[in-house]
Amino acid sequence: MKFQVPRGTRDILPGEVERWLWLEDRTRRTLALYGYREVRTPIFEATELFVRSVGEATDIVRKELYTFQDRKGRSLTLRPEGTAPLVRAYIENAPVRAEIPARLYYMGPMFRYERPQAGRYRQFWQIGAELLGSAKPEADAEMIDLFRSILWDVGLRDVIVLLNSLGDSVCRPRYREAIRAYFMEHQDALCGDCRERLDTNPLRILDCKVPSCAPVIARAPSVLESLCGPCAEHFAAVKRALDGLGIRNEEAPRLVRGLDYYTRTVFEIQSEGLGAQNAVGGGGRYDQLVKDFGGPDTPAIGFSIGMERLLLATESSGESGTTAPDACVVALEPGAALEAQILARRLRGQDDLPEGRKPLRVLVDVAGRSASSQMKWASKTGARWAVFVPKQGDGYAVRDMAAGKDEAKQPTDEALREWLLARIDRGEPREALR
Repeated sequence: MKFQVPRGTRDILPGEVERWLWLEDRTRRTLALYGYREVRTPIFEATELFVRSVGEATDIVRKELYTFQDRKGRSLTLRPEGTAPLVRAYIENAPVRAEIPARLYYMGPMFRYERPQAGRYRQFWQIGAELLGSAKPEADAEMIDLFRSILWDVGLRDVIVLLNSLGDSVCRPRYREAIRAYFMEHQDALCGDCRERLDTNPLRILDCKVPSCAPVIARAPSVLESLCGPCAEHFAAVKRALDGLGIRNEEAPRLVRGLDYYTRTVFEIQSEGLGAQNAVGGGGRYDQLVKDFGGPDTPAIGFSIGMERLLLATESSGESGTTAPDACVVALEPGAALEAQILARRLRGQDDLPEGRKPLRVLVDVAGRSASSQMKWASKTGARWAVFVPKQGDGYAVRDMAAGKDEAKQPTDEALREWLLARIDRGEPREALR
């Protein structure tokens, strides 16, 4: 039989995995600077968790869930998004709620049955952060600032925040009826899905991507004109905070995002260079979700970033997580292969590395190549230095692969390691292969 990767999924292979690890590491570093701690939830949950949170009338629930029954007939679903599982974990585990507000994040695969396209798969990875326990506009600004900082740290400078407010339980019903009345007058111009949404959730029409619906959506009433006083002031305060932080933003009154639990602030960040599908991610406030799940009345706001789309964007920006080894140990004679392996282990130095010093990335040939083939291989890996064994009487010979010249011999393996470490510490190239 011939097996192939399932449609809408992909293998992430060596060479690309390093970029994923780089992105994860940089993102975790930024999240830690803002005080966010990681939560890891199961990859599947009770189906009702997503039906209740995401919304029964959303495309995600109606068309995209991967749902199955276990052996006892319980309906389970592979998680299509990360907020609902994190909120369930927040309610279920008292220690997580100990800090107010709670600053939490997640990172991992999600699953939706949708049409694959550039940067979008049926199994896809998301980074998400949630701040639970504050209704203040400063919390909204922190989340958007954090999102922006993550993008900045991985090399994305030219981004813009699209900002909207969906109101609350006071003003949102009034807008929903205004939207329904407007689209009822233009239902002949709507696609089949949008005509169904007229009865279930007319706000979802604003999120339709069918081109024929775009002209009608563009003329729809703005939600910003229907906000009650407190919601309007909250939205204005968020904009003032973003302006104060120097974050470029613009109002997007048609922005609703794709999930039903949002209230008040919603936002999306777009990056130049991604073409028509230029959204890196987005989020919003969900002040009722924790209470709807049976927890305490807890206002909250969060965002998610599509890792595949973020990697595409960083690729276009020139950023890279690919790293080259610091050195390759080259055996000049067949009998020196074991000596090369022993020296490589000592140079890495994990077991006795001085505090504060970086371990060396050292490769050694285990394929039985000739000395000349090992040199070609070492060059291909991007290693900065080649070290030769067997050791000569006066020490180990070292070659600077970047400059193409021999360096002074190092008398012992410890001296050699310190010599290499010193060059890393003074800033000589360690990250390579841009």
